[in-house]
Amino acid sequence: MTALGRPQFLLQLSEVLVKWRRFFTFLASKQDQDGIDVLEQKLNLKQMQQLVRVIFLMFCFGSTIDLLEWDRIFDDRANLAQLLVVPNVQLGELQPLLKDFTAEEEGQMKRILQRMDTLAQHAVKNGVRLMVDAEQTYMQPAISRLTLEMQKVYNKDKPVIFNTYQCYLKDAFDKVTLDVELSRREGWHFAAKLVRGAYMHQERERALELDYEDPINPDYETTNATYHKCLDYILDEIALRSKVNVMVASHNEDTVKHTLQRMNELALLPRENKVFFGQLLGMCDQISFPLGQAGFPVYKYVPYGPVNEVMPYLSRRAQENRGFMKGAQKERELLWKELKRRLASREFLYRPIY
Repeated sequence: MTALGRPQFLLQLSEVLVKWRRFFTFLASKQDQDGIDVLEQKLNLKQMQQLVRVIFLMFCFGSTIDLLEWDRIFDDRANLAQLLVVPNVQLGELQPLLKDFTAEEEGQMKRILQRMDTLAQHAVKNGVRLMVDAEQTYMQPAISRLTLEMQKVYNKDKPVIFNTYQCYLKDAFDKVTLDVELSRREGWHFAAKLVRGAYMHQERERALELDYEDPINPDYETTNATYHKCLDYILDEIALRSKVNVMVASHNEDTVKHTLQRMNELALLPRENKVFFGQLLGMCDQISFPLGQAGFPVYKYVPYGPVNEVMPYLSRRAQENRGFMKGAQKERELLWKELKRRLASREFLYRPIY
C-alpha cells in the first residue's frame, strides 16, 4: 500500500483510527458506571452537546453497539471532521481527530482508493486475485481499513481482494475474527493471507524508543500458536459457510501438515479452492511440489526488481521463519538423494535449454 500513497498519510490515518477505537473502549468500559458523569464535570456545555451527537448515533443502531457498528459511524463521511471527536479527560476538552486532515489529505485518500480500484479492476478483468501486503503496525490500521473498503466492493460475488494478517502480532486473532464477522454481516467474501510477519526488529525498536507496549509476540512458539489459532478459526468458518477463503503463506512444514490435517478433519477438499498455499519461488519446493501433485492450489511468489531492493526482502523472509534454513538443508539432501538414484538407475532426463 505504501507504493500507492505517502507513508506519512497512512501513519496519520492509522492514528485517527486507533484513537477512534480507543474511544469506543473507553465508553464500553464506563457503561453502567459514572464515566459520562466524569466527562460532564470536565467538559463545558458546548463540548458535551458535541459528544452527545456521537452518543446519539450509537443508539441509532439499537440499545447496544459493538465495535463493528461503532466503525460504521466512521463510514458516514458527512460532517466527519465535526463528528470524530474524543474526550481528553485530563485536559477537560474534546479533541477533533481530523483536525490535521486538510483538503490535501482528503485528496490523498481518494487517490489511494482510485489506484487500488484500478488494480482491482485489472485483477477482475484478468481473472486473478489481488493480495494487499501487511506493513508496519503504525501504518497497518489505515492499510487494513482501505483494503476492507475494496473488499466490500469487489468481494461481493467472489474473493478478489485478499487482506494480509501478521500472526506475530499479539492482536492478530482479534483482527481476523472481527473482519470475518464484518464480512458475514455485510455479505461479502472474506479472503485472508496468513503470514508470520517480517518487521519484528523494527517494531520492537520503535516500541522501545517511543515507550509503548511491544506489539510482537514474546517468542517464536507463541507466534506459531497464534498462526495455528487464526488458521483453525478460518478453516472452521470455511466448513460452515462458502464465503471464506485463506492462503496459507508459509515455509513452515509443520504448519502445512497442520493445515492438511485440519482440512481432512473438516472434509475440506482441494478442488473446492477455498484453501491456498504459497511459498517463494525457489524456496521449499519439497513442500510446494507434493502439494501441487496432490491437487492443492499452490502459488509461488516471484519477487522482482533491482537487486538492492529484492535482497533485503528475501533476507526478511528468512528471518521471519527460523526453520527456513533447516528446510533449505533438507531440500539439498532430497536433491542429492534423487541425483544418486538417477545415477544408479541410469535414468537421466535431458531437456533442451532455450
